[in-house]
Amino acid sequence: MSKLESPIDDLLLSEEQANNLTYFAFAKANQAESVLAPTKASIGALPDVLAGRYHLERLLGAGGMGAVYRARDLLHEQFGDPDPYIALKILSEEFAESPDASALLYSEFALTRRLRHDNVVRAHTFEVDTDCQRAFITMEYMRGLTLDKLLCERPLGLPWKELRDIVLPLLDTLAYAHRRGVLHGDLKPSNVMLSEDGLRLFDFGLGQAEQGTLPGLPHLSRERFNAWTPGYAAPELLEGQPLSASADVYGVACVIYELASGKHPFRRLPSTQARDEHLERELRAPKNLPQQGWQALRTALSFNPAERTITAQQLRDALGATSSWLQRLRLRA
Repeated sequence: MSKLESPIDDLLLSEEQANNLTYFAFAKANQAESVLAPTKASIGALPDVLAGRYHLERLLGAGGMGAVYRARDLLHEQFGDPDPYIALKILSEEFAESPDASALLYSEFALTRRLRHDNVVRAHTFEVDTDCQRAFITMEYMRGLTLDKLLCERPLGLPWKELRDIVLPLLDTLAYAHRRGVLHGDLKPSNVMLSEDGLRLFDFGLGQAEQGTLPGLPHLSRERFNAWTPGYAAPELLEGQPLSASADVYGVACVIYELASGKHPFRRLPSTQARDEHLERELRAPKNLPQQGWQALRTALSFNPAERTITAQQLRDALGATSSWLQRLRLRA
């Protein structure tokens, strides 16, 4: 038998390997030994340079499941790129040990890549560093201000002239994602940035594809990660129901209300608690939101999904029509 030939048995994956969605990603070239999902023992410390190419410079932010770093692409730098910086997202050690953690990260990459929209963060690559057994995503590096930071600077909310320039593009983006069959799952101020190149919606880590969209993508459960943001997740999500476009509408409505008034509509309480305490009875139209758009936003804030009878596009149309109405009024004056 020549060195190029191999027994048939060596080509057969064990059942455990076959069920590991990232078997081949973590297998080094010409590696003979079995490769299983990363474990605490196999995951190495995060190196300064990932995959021999991406030099981690500083932490940009960390969430429940992972962290995002500013990194320098050494290959692009070598070829003279004057701006070789990227954002690099990697799962935390705790979640990286999960058998399907890398598949979850790939799902985020696939969903983001599906959305070719100016207001969606641009995903570059999904890669694996086989030495430290960690998967990661590379994305455009955004320079700007996230909406949670903006709210800290504007505690009374934004006047409609400024608000509409954020709200309308954000709703356009969400409506586009829903038309493409992509659900975001984590609409909140810290996942929207006002960048140098305009508004960007990012972090689709809790997102999912709707039925029939990206059929080859595994539909993986997020329940065990307990990662929903309670103050922005619709009550049905906190009660174990599947993610839906309607749940996204609830989240974005909370963001819009907060931008308009400077205050979260339900004191940032978990939506189930806010519902049980009947906090919807205390809702008042934000003074910075034109009155004609309030009914649409109020509908989007409904705790009961059966009463949340409005889509992202309809909410955008209602607020956009308000903008046109105000412009006509000014012209007549």
